[in-house]
Amino acid sequence: MSAEASGPAAAEAPSLEVPKPSGLEPGSAAHCLKPLTPNSKYVKLNVGGSLHYTTLRTLTGQDTMLKAMFSGRAEVLTDAGGWVLIDRSGRHFGTILNYLRDGSVPLPENTRELGELLGEARYYLVQGLIEDCQLALQQKRENLSPLCLIPTVTSPREEQQLLASTSKPVVKLLHNRSNNKYSYTSTSDDNLLKNIELFDKLALRFHGRLLFLKDVLGDEICCWSFYGQGRKIAEVCCTSIVYATEKKQTKVEFPEARIFEETLNILIYETPRGPDPALLEATGGAAGGGGAGRGEDEENREHRVRRIHVRRHITHDERPHGQQIVFKD
Repeated sequence: MSAEASGPAAAEAPSLEVPKPSGLEPGSAAHCLKPLTPNSKYVKLNVGGSLHYTTLRTLTGQDTMLKAMFSGRAEVLTDAGGWVLIDRSGRHFGTILNYLRDGSVPLPENTRELGELLGEARYYLVQGLIEDCQLALQQKRENLSPLCLIPTVTSPREEQQLLASTSKPVVKLLHNRSNNKYSYTSTSDDNLLKNIELFDKLALRFHGRLLFLKDVLGDEICCWSFYGQGRKIAEVCCTSIVYATEKKQTKVEFPEARIFEETLNILIYETPRGPDPALLEATGGAAGGGGAGRGEDEENREHRVRRIHVRRHITHDERPHGQQIVFKD
C-alpha cells in the first residue's frame, strides 16, 4: 500500500531558518544592505563585529540615539542575514543595552574602562548612564587625589587669594625659626617641632573640612591663625621674650590644648549661613543672652579677634645655678 500523500496536506511546510552569527561574511554587508522592517519585534545588532539580540521595546524605551534609529526617524541598514549594522566598537554595547533594559548597571572598576563606557554613553545619548559614569569618575579622582594638600604661603597677596577662594574655615601656621635676633631657650626647638607636628596631625584629621596653610615668611616665629568666612577669628602666638641679667632669649611654647580648642571653634564656620549662635555660646564665642541691646555688641564681637599670646618667663631650672633672674613684662 502506498504511503504517499496527495493534495494540500502533502505540500512542504515552510521552514524557519535562524541566521547564525558565524554566517555573517565580511563582504555581504557591503553588497546586500536593505532597510529594517519597522514592525520587527526582535532586532539583531552587529556593533563592530559584536552580535547582540534585543527588542524594539528596549531600544525605544528611553530617549536616546537608538530610539531615533529604530522608531522610523532614521534609516537603519541591515545585511543579508538581517543583522543591523552599527559602525561602533561593541566592547561596551552590552552594558548600554543592559542599562536600557534595567535603568542601572554595575560600572567598571577600572578608570580607563569607565572612561570608555562614558564615551559610548555619550555617543548613544544615554543621559542617565552619562551621569552615573561622570559621578563615578569624580569619586575616583577624589579618592586618588593627595590625602592632604597643604599650600605654602609665600606672600601676603597669595594668602589673601587663598582665603578668598575657599569656603572652608582656615587654619594657618606661621613658623619661621630664622626670624629671631636673640638666642633660643633650651626647650624652644623641641616645642617648635611639636607645633609643626600638631599642625600635620590636625591637617590629616580635618583636611576634608578645613583648609590648612603654612607660612614660612611671616614676621612671627611661631603663630597660629584661625579664619572663618574670610576673616580672622583667633590667633595663638607661641613665642615670647624672656629676660635675664645678661641677655634676652626667645622662648617657644606649645599650648596644645588651646590650639586644639581654637581648631574646633572654627568648625562652626563651615556652612555659609554663618556661625550657629548655640555653638558660639557653647564655645565661648558669643554671649548667650538676648535682647534689643545686642546689635552694636554683636557687630563689634563679629570683628573681634581672639589673640592669645603665651608669655612665660624663664625659670630657675633653665639657668645655671646661682644665676640671678629678673622678670619683666
